[in-house]
Amino acid sequence: MVRKLIFALAAGAIALTAAACNTVKGVGRDIESVGKAGSDTMHKKR
Repeated sequence: MVRKLIFALAAGAIALTAAACNTVKGVGRDIESVGKAGSDTMHKKR
């Protein structure tokens, strides 16, 4: 019984960690794209 509980908690922790990693990576990409768009706009020749 205890082994099943520990296994379930470990599996849940791994799943949450993987989801958090993808979320942080996505936010980083979003911030990078906003920065690039701002930079492109500022350096745009008229």
